[in-house]
Amino acid sequence: MSLRLHDSATRSDRELVPLVPGRVGIYLCGATVQGAPHVGHLRSAIAFDVLARWLRRQGLEVTLVRNVTDIDDKILAKSAQAGVPWWAWAYRFEQEFTAAYDAVGVGRPTYEPRATGHVTEMAALIDRLLERGHAYRGEGANVYFDVRSFAEYGSLTRQRLENMSTLEEEEASDKRDPRDFALWKTPKDAEPPSAAWDTPYGRGRPGWHLECSAMAHRYLGESFDIHGGGIDLRFPHHENELAQSRAAGHGFAQHWMHNAWVTVGGEKMSKSLGNSLTVTNVLAQVPAVVLRFALGSAHYRSTVEFSEASLAEATSIWERLSGFVARAVERVGEVTAEEVASRPISALPPAFVAAMDDDLNVSAALAAVHEQVRAGNNALAAGEDSVVWQAQVQVRSMLDVLGLDPLAAPWATTGGPDDAARDALDALVPAILAEREEARRAKDWARADSLRDQLQDAGIVIEDSQDGARWQLGTRGGR
Repeated sequence: MSLRLHDSATRSDRELVPLVPGRVGIYLCGATVQGAPHVGHLRSAIAFDVLARWLRRQGLEVTLVRNVTDIDDKILAKSAQAGVPWWAWAYRFEQEFTAAYDAVGVGRPTYEPRATGHVTEMAALIDRLLERGHAYRGEGANVYFDVRSFAEYGSLTRQRLENMSTLEEEEASDKRDPRDFALWKTPKDAEPPSAAWDTPYGRGRPGWHLECSAMAHRYLGESFDIHGGGIDLRFPHHENELAQSRAAGHGFAQHWMHNAWVTVGGEKMSKSLGNSLTVTNVLAQVPAVVLRFALGSAHYRSTVEFSEASLAEATSIWERLSGFVARAVERVGEVTAEEVASRPISALPPAFVAAMDDDLNVSAALAAVHEQVRAGNNALAAGEDSVVWQAQVQVRSMLDVLGLDPLAAPWATTGGPDDAARDALDALVPAILAEREEARRAKDWARADSLRDQLQDAGIVIEDSQDGARWQLGTRGGR
């Protein structure tokens, strides 16, 4: 196998050698479902979707686990503020994330476990860490990981313990060291009783880092091939995952991959900066396939600057690529999506294969796509139908690896990119309207008006009636 991937732990490109020949196990940190998905969330999902597609094209069996964090401080705080049960709040936004992933053609993971469904596995991991002397009991139900007990702590991010920040964890008087992190947490007085589980340590809820280690072990075993996520998760989340899993005696991830940020005006996209672009808003402005192209056409370790200019460029390139496919099909007929997807790597242009094997160098891979498009357009002009047919197959086969074959799902089955965007809006907008209605019932008029304005800014018109809110986009009729 010649695929080389950048390993964040060693900061070097390494050949991927699966632990089990013919199979690759991947754990990807998924969404914390505290609010609506923004385009920054989609960056990671698209990057690892491309990885999984390329591995499968090479004949490997891929097990992709992408978790859902459905219990944490922010979910509890935001649901309480809205007057909604925390589990209902989490489930609503989990559905929004699923709709957003589907809209941009991200394949479903093999497993998508929720944190709340794996308390048994978490308790077993805590037991093991206590037995091995890497964890200790605090006050109440608190259990902490003892960072000084594990000599390798800091190895993933190459930090010395004395230089590490403690801002991620709340200060607690029952910690031995401020940098120790919570494995199990005593509930706060204001938290709902339902947000806690009975364990030998007392009734409480899990720490964020513990959740992922337990779920990775449950679905991928003690050792697996790749752990992925956004670069902002390297510390403290992934550092702490690695420490507690290795301290428990597990090999854990053999390879670490991290995608870069999406920025707006040079700043990382985040809710705290107020520059989040929700998927709902963006899909009201551009087709879903263009959004995928804009987020997925840069190298996964390169920052994507998201702007009107970048969307316009993505639109232009996509129209050029899909336009060739349409003209080729009109001239020589359509090659089936199944034939396109099953084309072996040996039949693809060597430049494309070399680029993808070079740490998923999508930019270089797209150069090979454009070269085939040029050859196909020249063949169309010259009336060389056999060359046109071959170019169609090659272009679509390469785009299929990137999740962008214009004649494959979801782009073909929805009737086109515009319909894909409308389908996504049909899934996303009602959830926002439901949140607005709850705010109105709670007499939180500022929140209700803010949600209405958010939709109107995206070009979505709201009509309130006795039967509830209706919406329409542009001049189309209400749903």
